[in-house]
Amino acid sequence: MTLTRSHGAPFSVLMPLWGGDDPTWAERAITSATLSQQLRPDVLILSIDGPLPSSLEALVGRVEAKEFGPARVLRHETHRGIAPTLQDGLGAAPTEIVARADADDICRPDRFALQIPRMVRDELDLLGGAMREFSDRVRPGSGPLRARPLSQHQIEAYLPHHSPFHHPTVVLRRSTALAVGGYRDLPLLEDYWLWERMMLGGARMANLPQVLVDYRVDDALFARRGGLRLLASDLRLQRMMLKDGVTGPALCLRNVVLRAGYRLAPGWARRLGYRRFVEAGPDLPTRTGPGADG
Repeated sequence: MTLTRSHGAPFSVLMPLWGGDDPTWAERAITSATLSQQLRPDVLILSIDGPLPSSLEALVGRVEAKEFGPARVLRHETHRGIAPTLQDGLGAAPTEIVARADADDICRPDRFALQIPRMVRDELDLLGGAMREFSDRVRPGSGPLRARPLSQHQIEAYLPHHSPFHHPTVVLRRSTALAVGGYRDLPLLEDYWLWERMMLGGARMANLPQVLVDYRVDDALFARRGGLRLLASDLRLQRMMLKDGVTGPALCLRNVVLRAGYRLAPGWARRLGYRRFVEAGPDLPTRTGPGADG
């Protein structure tokens, strides 16, 4: 069932794409965020980060031909990274409400039917939700739940410790995000930094308890989240949150120690650490049964 526009407001879907994306996964992700949605977006913005192989170019050609609905494709000749790619897409969005989606995840069919009316009704600036992991070995809908705090108060209490939103699930208000600078380059943490600045700017925020996205977790995911480069991002963000008064000296030191251990640990230990210290973090909803999936 496809809902009519009376159920929400105009909105765009912003999806980045780069040469390392799998074309089969990307096609499934695009379909899930457009044609499969009960409430379809007004436009898909595909922001391309650098050159693409022929297999992905063929998919982009289908997007440009409007096979997945109204679309706009932004191209960049060189690979610049996720933050400028998303910032360009956010700036080009023709709608005030913009939903994020990634090229290897799967949006649940009711995702936007749940999020867009809530954004409008409660005049929110940022709204996310829960995810479930899947992989080539774990089918969508059956993997571990990734939840986040639901209310404004819980989100503000959680943010000094961990990112309070799952980036692939968020819908945001374009003007609010751009007013605080939008996406800025900070490897792997460009979203967390944006949430912090939006909170300081007075953004109205919430998460839904329902699972909105099936999130792909491959063998290399936690390996990519380690190393000195990402530890440098952690240290930079912690310095900024301390300067902004979001954390104090003791919490800043605790965060730095935990993140140093996380980034420098082997991949298998990083996966266990994420489960222990993030997904078991403070003020998280405890619903993990059928109700958590909507």
